[in-house]
Amino acid sequence: MGKQEEMDFKKTVGGNGSDVQPLSEFVEKAYLNYSMYVILDRALPFIGDGLKPVQRRIIYAMSELGLSAQSKPKKSARTVGDVLGKYHPHGDSACYEAMVNMAQDFSYRYPMIIGQGNWGSYDDPKSFAAMRYTEAKLSAYTKLMLTELGQGTVDWKLNFDGTLNEPIFLPARLPNLILNGVTGIAVGMSTDIPPHNIKEIAYLLDKILKKPEISIGQLVRLGKNFQGPDFPSGGEIITASEEIKNIYKTGVGSIKIRATYKKEKSQIVINQLPYQVSGNKIIEQIATQMKAKKLPLLIDINDESDHETPIRIVLTPKSSRVNINELMSHLFATTDLEKNIRVNMNVIGLDGKPRVCDLKTLLSQWIKFRTQTVERRLQYRLDVVESRLHILEGLMAVYLNIDEVIRIIREEDNPKDQLIKKFKLTEIQAESVLNLRLKNLAKLEEEKILIEKTELEKEQGALTKVLKSKQKINELIQKEIAADAKEFGDDRRTKFNDSAEVSQALDQTQLASSDPVTVILSEGGWVRAAKGTIDEPESLNYKTGDSYLHSVPGRSNQFAVFIDSTGRVYSIVADTLPSARSQGEPLSSRLNPPDGAIFAGVMSGNPKTHWLLSSSNGFGFFIKLEDLYTKNRKGKACLRLSPEARVLLPANASSVGYPQNTLIAAANSAGKLLIFPSNQLMEMTKGKGLKIIGISPKKFKAGKEQLVSTIVIGEKDSIRVYSGKKPKIIRPDEFDHYMSERGKRGRSVPPFKKIDRLTIEPK
Repeated sequence: MGKQEEMDFKKTVGGNGSDVQPLSEFVEKAYLNYSMYVILDRALPFIGDGLKPVQRRIIYAMSELGLSAQSKPKKSARTVGDVLGKYHPHGDSACYEAMVNMAQDFSYRYPMIIGQGNWGSYDDPKSFAAMRYTEAKLSAYTKLMLTELGQGTVDWKLNFDGTLNEPIFLPARLPNLILNGVTGIAVGMSTDIPPHNIKEIAYLLDKILKKPEISIGQLVRLGKNFQGPDFPSGGEIITASEEIKNIYKTGVGSIKIRATYKKEKSQIVINQLPYQVSGNKIIEQIATQMKAKKLPLLIDINDESDHETPIRIVLTPKSSRVNINELMSHLFATTDLEKNIRVNMNVIGLDGKPRVCDLKTLLSQWIKFRTQTVERRLQYRLDVVESRLHILEGLMAVYLNIDEVIRIIREEDNPKDQLIKKFKLTEIQAESVLNLRLKNLAKLEEEKILIEKTELEKEQGALTKVLKSKQKINELIQKEIAADAKEFGDDRRTKFNDSAEVSQALDQTQLASSDPVTVILSEGGWVRAAKGTIDEPESLNYKTGDSYLHSVPGRSNQFAVFIDSTGRVYSIVADTLPSARSQGEPLSSRLNPPDGAIFAGVMSGNPKTHWLLSSSNGFGFFIKLEDLYTKNRKGKACLRLSPEARVLLPANASSVGYPQNTLIAAANSAGKLLIFPSNQLMEMTKGKGLKIIGISPKKFKAGKEQLVSTIVIGEKDSIRVYSGKKPKIIRPDEFDHYMSERGKRGRSVPPFKKIDRLTIEPK
């Protein structure tokens, strides 16, 4: 762009070019203005009345419509129309929803609106009827907001179109901000203040008024008089006292609240829920677990809530043997029966700036606001009294010279000026004299004026005395707070339980039923679980190209532990495995083994049982089954393998009475059998293990010799030695021939030149 074109452009856009502004500056300024609007005029509450603008305008508009607690309600659409048309030019649905929220006794600790019609339910707060169907009026509680409105206590501003005045804030007699709580999200900041009990907050205010220098630590000593948040839905706070104190000291934190329940005969009845949690949602969450067979401890759930009992959820356990506390602990951990309530006491202070306050700062700021309000109210009343006294003094001058006053009014062209000159009256006094009616000139009226003047002078003195004394103002505020707390205060709804145990979800082994099963693993890594005992798992139906590999007995509520060809182990609750009526499912669909790994065996049974893990290069160790458990889909490392070594089938050691009087039988591919006492092999949690049988490293690398099978046997058990399909039985009286120390090569088993596997001869 040339110089001339640039000048022409500046003239077109901004006259002489002085109004041209870089886009980045314009956008930054516009966004900051929007942000400040959202923060100050929409999302965050003012510390004085604790209200957002839309709430304040709803209350004021309803008061202007005469919708007090004693009046008849009017259609909500009328109220919303007035609010939008006069003070709040925004969406009607958002305005009506704010109005509904103020009427719900399960949302507000002290509702500000009394509604008639469908105003939503505890289960579905947003199920309220349209505004054309419902009616509303202000609750008695709003008297605390409106009583002093016309007494010079607040500043006023023009509404959005400049045709009406509206209050900048309402003269709250109690700190509604912390009584009803508030939540809001602005630009870059938010607020979350929980509701509290009127009596307890009044107690704290009294302490601060009596001792302004009190420390925050002394103020928030939790006890009988102050316990913390008090939610409209009740519930039980389980956060530790020290943690709650720290929240009040910093203004931020999190409070954990859970439902309350009781036992009725064989059933569990949930009668209170955490704040803003619906019963329908809880029922849905529990039912989902039951449908997915993840909660077999329950057989039924019913919603018996009604108008008189808003929350009554009845759970029916499977049997009387179910541990109720463990079951509820599981539900607390897995559903919204336990919830974290965020606390962030971010408010707009008296200086018009948002800030996060600790509890003392917040209450002290409100006391300052209340002090200013009371002083303005008293001063306003004093001005009214003095103005009236001024007029009464003029009237008294009239009654002392009534004949002269009548003459002046009848004969003078400008009686007002003559009255001012004759009796030294002010214009206001002279105007009041001229406005007197003839009937008020009677002697009785003079006496009334004297009485009124005496009473007003007495009130003037009292008001002046209070206004000059900070102590008397504080005493007045204390007296008014105590009176309001007595009128509107009620008992706590939320209880505290410092000693509550941390909720913990039950694992699948605790949730599943305990039935005997047989876990079957195929060569291809497909798994299934058959009920009871399977004598010949080899005869089951397998996928084409697949065949039987290994099977173990166990119970449905026990873990099945799988080991792969890399020595990693994985665990799955047997109850979740597919039925043996099918061909099962691939383990790879549930687990994430390393690339190229195949599953080499399965273990199950009591967590305390011991198993013998071994590898084809002749090493192995004992391990407790519970040490193999893992929740990781990728498993965990257990058996360390040498290059070219493979994992052998695990052997159950505890089934024959390990560690008492048990032996280990090991066979290699060269037809050698070694038997030695099991106490020669150590117990480990992971590793390579110790040498079980001596194998030539050269022959192992060449693939000519390797460990093929290990079993643990009792002293009276017989061994089946397989070489091909026909086994040879070795009786206990023959063991001495093969007995030696761990790590030896063993002896040949004639006539076999090789051995495929070993098993225990069934008794």
